[in-house]
Amino acid sequence: MNNQDIAKKVIEALGGRENVNSVAHCATRLRVMVKDEGKINKEVIENLDKVQGAFFNSGQYQIIFGTGTVNKMYDEVVALGLPTSSKEDMKAEAAKQGNWFQRAIRTFGDVFVPIIPVIVATGLFMGLRGLLNALGMTLPEDVTIYSQILTDTAFIILPGLVVWSTFRVFGGNPAVGIVLGMMLVSGSLPNAWAVASGGEVTAMNFFGFIPVVGLQGSVLPAFIIGVVGAKFEKALRKVVPDVLDLLVTPFVTLLVMSILGLFVIGPVFHVVENYILLGTKAILALPFGLGGFVIGGVHQLIVVSGVHHIFNLLEVQLLAADHANPFNAIITAAMTAQGAATVAVGVKTKNPKLKTLAFPAALSAFLGITEPAIFGVNLRFRKPFFLSLIAGAIGGGLASILGLAGTGNGITIIPGTMLYVGNGQLFQYLLMVAVSFVLGFALTYMFGYEDEEEVVTEVATERLVQEETTGNIPLAPQNETIQTPIVGDVVALENVDDPVFSSGAMGQGIAVKPSQGVVYAPADAEVSIAFATGHAYGLKTANGAEILIHVGIDTVTMNGEGFEQKVAQGDKVKAGDVLGTFDSNKIAAAGLDDTTMVIVTNTADYASVTPVASGSVVKGDAIIEVKA
Repeated sequence: MNNQDIAKKVIEALGGRENVNSVAHCATRLRVMVKDEGKINKEVIENLDKVQGAFFNSGQYQIIFGTGTVNKMYDEVVALGLPTSSKEDMKAEAAKQGNWFQRAIRTFGDVFVPIIPVIVATGLFMGLRGLLNALGMTLPEDVTIYSQILTDTAFIILPGLVVWSTFRVFGGNPAVGIVLGMMLVSGSLPNAWAVASGGEVTAMNFFGFIPVVGLQGSVLPAFIIGVVGAKFEKALRKVVPDVLDLLVTPFVTLLVMSILGLFVIGPVFHVVENYILLGTKAILALPFGLGGFVIGGVHQLIVVSGVHHIFNLLEVQLLAADHANPFNAIITAAMTAQGAATVAVGVKTKNPKLKTLAFPAALSAFLGITEPAIFGVNLRFRKPFFLSLIAGAIGGGLASILGLAGTGNGITIIPGTMLYVGNGQLFQYLLMVAVSFVLGFALTYMFGYEDEEEVVTEVATERLVQEETTGNIPLAPQNETIQTPIVGDVVALENVDDPVFSSGAMGQGIAVKPSQGVVYAPADAEVSIAFATGHAYGLKTANGAEILIHVGIDTVTMNGEGFEQKVAQGDKVKAGDVLGTFDSNKIAAAGLDDTTMVIVTNTADYASVTPVASGSVVKGDAIIEVKA
């Protein structure tokens, strides 16, 4: 399927052009604002070629195509008539989504993400200088001074960058913001680092009682000044006549905000920032690596929630204060474990589409972007995601025990290696990455993923071999009506949240949302499959229909907890006999869906397999008619 064909399928599955408000894209994802989420056929989109996953976040339906591919797919959907918008427009439209905390964290992200590249570059320069020193190379004095310019400038002017970016996000004039921010680090003010070192440089006392220093390296005061300044400037513009706006608005904004910034906001929030920094360091310094264990264990959960940008603020603070970032190694452990779990699924599965999805998603994770791995593979099968959290916690704990701290932020795993080349921690970093990978892979491979379609196929193949060996060849299928094995509400198969069933790959049939936890025989039949976990049954009716009853989605991961099997393979049953029971509450407690699929697995043997039920069904009601 070429890109244009995929684009057509995407638009159709989105509910058509009329259901799309706008489309944009980022480095990996097509971001779509839709009118009605209910019109999206998510199963179709997630199973399209080149799609690595799809999910709703921040009011957008985000389809993961991966770096490079997403640009081509964006061009195709736009050429087919989808309306476009900038990422800024989409952010504004999505800003109304979520609670106040989520909106606040998104704002932090919008402010700090544009600053990260210069912090990354600065960290790489530090690593390079450290590597040269480690190799015993003595740099000429001029080169040393030049290297200090490269590594120190971003942190010296950091408040200017923060105020500029905050003005930009909150609708102020960014030029006014950067000038205001640079005032906070003016050479006329005592240098904050020199004052903090306890030398001869001391704070200036304005009006005899307000201690004032430059805000070199400060983040929180600059952010608050940016927020207040941008809002103040916008308020001024509403009352200042247009003819005077160019002169009055920037003059008054700089005058008022420089006074507030230097004498009120700066001193107050500098103290608050120091307490936040001390608290962060205290958590990271917990004994036995506990801080890293907790952060490594929850980081990817925070990524799923969409509020992980809070770490940007903390990382920048740590780098500004110490030029060292312990968060980077801990986050690297969590991301490595996610990528390793995805590799394990790719290695273990026999499904070619899942393989082609898993390995590129894992590579993306190892390059620092885990969304394709999380949403495309690990969360889809649930258990790999949660097992990788355990591996990430252990890796994060090891990072803390080893005292790992990068010289920058914003890059992890493979690119992140550069942050540890020059500080003497490369071996420890590689050890932590290796441990996180091995744990994430091993836990998922052994306990986290079972190729369920393959299991069903293998059992069916084994049964066919037995039939050939014993000479018990079945009669040709005949017309019959299949009764519901479950009491509850009918669900169309295509609406089931599992592509293996909803796509019809296993055969045609129907699904039922249970209201009772009992599985009944849908016809006079022989039990051909009875999974030890009690979550699925295979039956062959007297008239030749082969029926799979699958209780819940991914319930094989419960290992029989909440299920009780009443029959065994080879048993003969009558329509209405009890095959087993299950506890929907326990299924829900496991975070799973109890929707039960009833599939005619030998659909190809029939002229038609037709669902005939709708609404609610009770024991004895017909749900499927098969015609030979």
